[in-house]
Amino acid sequence: MKTLFVIGDSISIQYGPALRAMVEGSYVYDRKGARGPEDTDLDRPAQMNGGDSARVLEYVCERDAEGFWKPGMVLLLNCGLHDIKTDPATGKVQVEIADYQRNLRAVFELMQRRGVEGVWVRTTPVEDARHNDRPGMAFHRFNRDTIAYNETADALVAEFGWYSIDLYGFSERLIAWLGADEVYVDHVHFSERVHGLQAAYLCGALAKL
Repeated sequence: MKTLFVIGDSISIQYGPALRAMVEGSYVYDRKGARGPEDTDLDRPAQMNGGDSARVLEYVCERDAEGFWKPGMVLLLNCGLHDIKTDPATGKVQVEIADYQRNLRAVFELMQRRGVEGVWVRTTPVEDARHNDRPGMAFHRFNRDTIAYNETADALVAEFGWYSIDLYGFSERLIAWLGADEVYVDHVHFSERVHGLQAAYLCGALAKL
């Protein structure tokens, strides 16, 4: 049975338990930080949260030095929400889009060399006002950046022949169906009901591999 190894942001942490249950019998589920303490602040990457693309690249290289990546493994990967964090004072994003592209390319190339099958999960939507008008937010996000960074990743997915799962489009459809107040629980995270629906969508897509 293949190992499904997950690296992703807090969205993946939230849908992770449901996805793990759904793929049981098809994959051995594992993820970054699974054997450490759970992250207590979903906005600050720690053990389970993959963080931005620079942090993801650092992590996959560290595991590569341990000989972790093996042919036949499946890597379910996402990053983007932390890359597009924007300083409200300067307008500077945490990881510029050109650096995002370079970081992802390095990850994709490493997985290609190791014979790991790559599955990319497109970054979920941001509602600008819901996110940026929230009191006490130390950073902003803008959906225009989500779209641009997703498109940058899309080009690499096509170049390297990865499989792509459009969690962005699926989550947008949920917002249109249920309404944003039923989908979101805060500035960017989703309700428990949505976690299950996202996991089911991912599981269905993985079944096509």
